[in-house]
Amino acid sequence: MPSGTGSGKKERSKAMHIGVISDTHLGMPSQELKALLAGPFKGVDTILHAGDLTELAVLEAFAGKNLLAVCGNMDAQPVRRQLPSQRVLRTGKFSIGLVHGWGAPQGIEERVAKEFAKMDCIVYGHTHAASQRERGWVLFFNPGAFDGGRGRSPRSVGLLSLGEAISGQIIYL
Repeated sequence: MPSGTGSGKKERSKAMHIGVISDTHLGMPSQELKALLAGPFKGVDTILHAGDLTELAVLEAFAGKNLLAVCGNMDAQPVRRQLPSQRVLRTGKFSIGLVHGWGAPQGIEERVAKEFAKMDCIVYGHTHAASQRERGWVLFFNPGAFDGGRGRSPRSVGLLSLGEAISGQIIYL
């Protein structure tokens, strides 16, 4: 087969797919949260939760999946005791920083960037506003708020695809 031809499906199957969620603000897993596994997160290899789950029971929605989560500023004490404030996922040639974030929305990317060295992607939440932006060699990715920012923003989650490069997609619910 000539170079540069082939099935797009074959390329996609080589990529790692990561479901990204933040700011669920739930006491228990809702049906909408559980439905993510049959919808946007169907077939993902890993799920990242960027904090503000509120209660640990929320993570039960993702039982059986490879899950990495961090605590956020609105999480109950049991969540803060069990989950770190930041994590790093190293997979293949990529490093992804995971943190909730803090403070005003303005300048949040600069603040979270200072928490990590040499990341390819930094996943964060806190602002309740979905965003993806490349700054230098780093993809800053905020999936927005699963709870919709308490009516102020559309509900959203995200997907990261790791192939030759990292790309992100915001999914509005």
